Amino acid sequence: MPPVSPARRANPPGPTVLFRPECVASMLEARGTVAGRLTQPDTGAFVPGMAYAIRIHRHGGPDCLVREEVSVSEPGPGEARVRQRAIGVNFIDIYQRTGLYPLALPAVLGQEAAGVVEAVGSGVTEIAVGDRVAYAGLTGGYTDVRTLPAERLVKLPMGIDDEIAAAIMLKGMTAEYLLRRTHRVSPGEAIVFHAAAGGVGQIACQWARALGATVIGTVGSPEKLDVARRHGCDHVLLTDASLPARVRELTGGAGADVVYDSVGRDTFEASLDCLRPRGLLVSFGNASGPVPAFLPLVLTTKGSLFLTRPSLVHYVAARADLVASAEALFAVIRAGHVRIDVGRRFPLAEAARAHAELESRRTTGPTILLP
Repeated sequence: MPPVSPARRANPPGPTVLFRPECVASMLEARGTVAGRLTQPDTGAFVPGMAYAIRIHRHGGPDCLVREEVSVSEPGPGEARVRQRAIGVNFIDIYQRTGLYPLALPAVLGQEAAGVVEAVGSGVTEIAVGDRVAYAGLTGGYTDVRTLPAERLVKLPMGIDDEIAAAIMLKGMTAEYLLRRTHRVSPGEAIVFHAAAGGVGQIACQWARALGATVIGTVGSPEKLDVARRHGCDHVLLTDASLPARVRELTGGAGADVVYDSVGRDTFEASLDCLRPRGLLVSFGNASGPVPAFLPLVLTTKGSLFLTRPSLVHYVAARADLVASAEALFAVIRAGHVRIDVGRRFPLAEAARAHAELESRRTTGPTILLP
């Protein structure tokens, strides 16, 4: 495998190639040629102790993100060092950057990535050196090399390349628990999924359709209507004042069985009004801001509704649940039920630009960073 130039990695010309285990050594050598990497010039080998990362020292806008040299510990018992190939960008990164979900500072953002295991500590049995792995839910992903708990790493199967893995772990396992565990979507049900053209939405809508549901997706602009239609939605609506009436029209007056809402403040009232009596609102994000305080009596007056505010962390806390969730996700992708289209790629050093694009809701599909 020939060396990959920095420009080509930052702006890949087309679909990525599946990294086979036998190619790992060549890839590591190629990555050592990237300008600014702290590597041995002749071998590309990792220099123990250092890496480059995107950190924040205060909460605020995208300008808070700065590229810095950081220390990387050698793997201790139960740990692994991973050279990262692709990193996912998610709204939780923005929530943490702004302070909505405050972090101890300074902090490296990022919740998901994929890469190759370079070293393992004692007692590690889940993975081995050379394995292609991915993870989600471990803050600190905006870096080229990191050490983390081996039990939180999931092996990548053939057919799932590094960029796809980085784009799906957090978003795809979120879709998995929403559709299969928070509410088990069944054939014949009608669901509403907000932000259907986004990273979670594209995966979840395709998956829900494969489960036999009627999928009503919503989007924030006309430009995103066709994206949502191509990714599993039977019907696509704009998130305007007519939304509840349109949903009831599409469901014969009954309303939706469940509404999945990651937008938050701007859609909360409409989401409640889209539901049938005893329907469920799953509020799992705050893209437009937190939902304001309300009286629980509202749930009664609108039809004895149910409301839940779940988080992925509680659905994959046990390794068995983590692996089962990831394997279910890999299975629907490999079976062709869910197609992943990476929306935007940015060099890791341009994380601030990636945040600005995502925060403005100008992106469709997953956004990734390339170290």
